[in-house]
Parts: sequence; C-alpha cells; structure tokens
Amino acid sequence: MAGATRVFAAQTVGLPVYGPSGESIGKVRDIVAALRLDRKPPRVLGIVVELPTRRPIFVPMLRITSVAGDGISLATGSVSLRQFEQRRTEVLVSGQLIGTKVRIATTTAAATIVDAAIEQTRTRDWIVDRIAVRERSGMLTRRAPVQVLGWTDVRGLDLTDFTDSTNLRTEQLLASFEGIRAADAASAIRELPPARRYEIADALDDDRLADVIEELPEDDQKDLLAHLDDARAADILEAMDPDDAADLLAELPTGLSERLLELMEPEESAPVRRLLQYSFDTVGGLMTPEPIVMTPDATVAEALARVRSPDLTPALASMVFVCRPPQATPTGRYLGVVHTQRLLREAPFGLVAAAIDTQVARLSPTGTLAEVTRFFAAYNLVCAPVVDDEEHLLGAVTVDDVLDHLLPDNWREEGIGDIPNRPRSTPRLKDAGRS
Repeated sequence: MAGATRVFAAQTVGLPVYGPSGESIGKVRDIVAALRLDRKPPRVLGIVVELPTRRPIFVPMLRITSVAGDGISLATGSVSLRQFEQRRTEVLVSGQLIGTKVRIATTTAAATIVDAAIEQTRTRDWIVDRIAVRERSGMLTRRAPVQVLGWTDVRGLDLTDFTDSTNLRTEQLLASFEGIRAADAASAIRELPPARRYEIADALDDDRLADVIEELPEDDQKDLLAHLDDARAADILEAMDPDDAADLLAELPTGLSERLLELMEPEESAPVRRLLQYSFDTVGGLMTPEPIVMTPDATVAEALARVRSPDLTPALASMVFVCRPPQATPTGRYLGVVHTQRLLREAPFGLVAAAIDTQVARLSPTGTLAEVTRFFAAYNLVCAPVVDDEEHLLGAVTVDDVLDHLLPDNWREEGIGDIPNRPRSTPRLKDAGRS
C-alpha cells in the first residue's frame, strides 16, 4: 500500500475517498477496529465512508491502496453499498475510542485518549498501535501536554463500555473471548470490575470457564469460585485438570473443600483426593494423574491417535507411558515410556512394546521440587513418570507444572511480558476481517 504507513485517526476524518479511476466516492467518517480482550493492539477492519447521498458504507482495509494527507484511494473491486451497521465486536476509533478515560501504566496517572494512530504491519494488516493521551487534573491549571504511548502502556481501557446495554456488553465480551488463549482471556478478566467478571463467569460454559480459572492467580480463582453456587463450582472443578483442581481445593476452608468434593462425580473426585494426600511442595503435589497410559500390546497407530488429542498439553503429548493393566492410575506394573518422536519413526501396525525406553529415570511422589527441577535439567525432558515403591505409575510431572512453582508468586498478575528478569532467592513451593 502506497502512502503513509502510520496515520492518526483524527486526521483521517473528513478525508476524501477516491475510486480506482480517481473519481470521488465520498469522505471518511470513521475507522472500524475489532474489539479484543487481551492487551494486543486491535486490528483495523476498515473505514466508514459517507457517500454523497449521506449513506454510510463499510470499506475493508484490503480495498485501500493508499492513505495520504490529501485523501484515501481504493483498489479495483466491488464494495458493498449496504448501509454500515456496527457489529457487537467492533469499535469506532474516532467516535468511541477517543475521549475514553484510561490510566498510564508507568505512573498510574488518570488520562483521556485524545487520538489514536493506526499502523500497517509487515503482514499488511493495520492495527491501532499508538494512543495519544492527556493526563487529567482536578485543578484549574494549564492543560497537560499530550503523550503518545503504545497500546500496551495504558490500563483500564474497557472496550465494552461503548454501549449502554449490559446484556450487549456481556455478548461483546463473550464474542471477544472466541479464538484467544485461556491465559489471554484470564488476563482480560482480571482487568474487569468484579460485577463484570461475574457476568462473564455466569455466561461461559463449564469447560471454558475451567480453562480460564486455571490461568488466574490464586486469589482470583477463589473469588470466582465463591461467586458460583456449590453445584456449579463442583462442575467447574470436574472440568479442571485434577492437579489444578487439587491446588485450588487445598486453598479453600476444609469444610467447603470437602463439600465440593462430595458434590463431584466419584470418578472425577477420586484422582483429586489422591493428589490432596501429598504436600504441595512434593512431586506428588505437582503431578497430573491423567497421562497417556497404554498396555504393551497396543499398536503404534493407537498410541499416535491418543497423542493427537487436542485436550493434551504439548508436554503430556511428548511421551506415552506403558504399563500392565489397569491403565487408570495407579496402574499395574510400570514398564517404561515411548517417546512420541520414536512413535513417528515406527510402522503403524507395530507394537509399542518394541519401542519402550526403560532407561528414563523415575520420580518418587515424595520427591522435592528441587529434585524434579534437577531431573528436567539433567535429562532434557518435558515430562517425567511418577512411580511408587510397588512399581505402579501414579501420574506424570510436566515442566510447565514445575515452572509454575518456580516463577514469582505474582507472575500471573504481572503478565507474561512483565515478569522481571531477576533471580529468586526463595522459589514458590506450591481476527478475521468483516465479511
């Protein structure tokens, strides 16, 4: 696209829009961006063009060939002449974003957005990457100067405040959750006021809410769980990974924890109860009781089919544990592991017994966090078997579980990109475009 690669929204309002032959089409009324709940800059979807007849239409950014101070040019191709109607997951940059009250992240000072810059990326997409703000003051003094900050340098920007309907705001939030990772959704939920958090928790299905709760800090987990009635809370715990559910239950008052366990289905509560027997700073407290377990007479094709499950984390999918029946933990006699890379090199009709690695060291459920950390550092693995004295496989520890306990206690509050690069003396032992 020729012309400017960064332009401020206020400068585009009223600019003439020209067709491929240079004919006048109309003028720019606003810029349309996609709502996001994570901290990434919103993607610009297109512009609202006001025709000579005063009808507003939507023009996708892909139809724009250049943005310049004297106008915007369109490429050859058809454009819908239907009247523009704002969708629930969209925000008008000039009409709605400008004027919004925010906080400056570095100083926590209150400010107001006075303009926003859109920029074209290497992928030729346009994003709202910079925001011009002016600090607010209650005193009758000279106005503060304008500061141009990155999108991630402001806080408190709730993009769902651009409508007066509470139900509509909730629908916008839910729509914005689609397609983003649970960790990003959890970060977005933490930015919302308590009442809005509860609205979202009530509207999300059990599996999605469980995924989000797993990514929240401990205090926020307990707060959301306390908001739910006991029956729904038990359903959420059932949908969580057993190790995460056990960690959360261990932080609740004993009476409430036991009441929720009683409400859970027996087959769902049994592995959680087993995990609660171990101290949080031991291998047993870190492990998941649901790794991939197969008998030695299973085929390579069957093992690969299990590995392909989208419900598995990459770490758990890195190896298959081979045991005598029963396959549910605690299993029959533990025989060894088969690495997924090895499975990919074997014939599909072969047996996993022929590919067993018996040399992988085992972890004891009573081992310490320091021991499991040394294990992963020494063997360059991302998953390890946990075996008791009677040769039963109890579960598996993954490197992400270990990192979760080694990182600072408040790493979820600070965010992935904000974790300071400092040593710890005491480890924690515990968008598509518009169509």
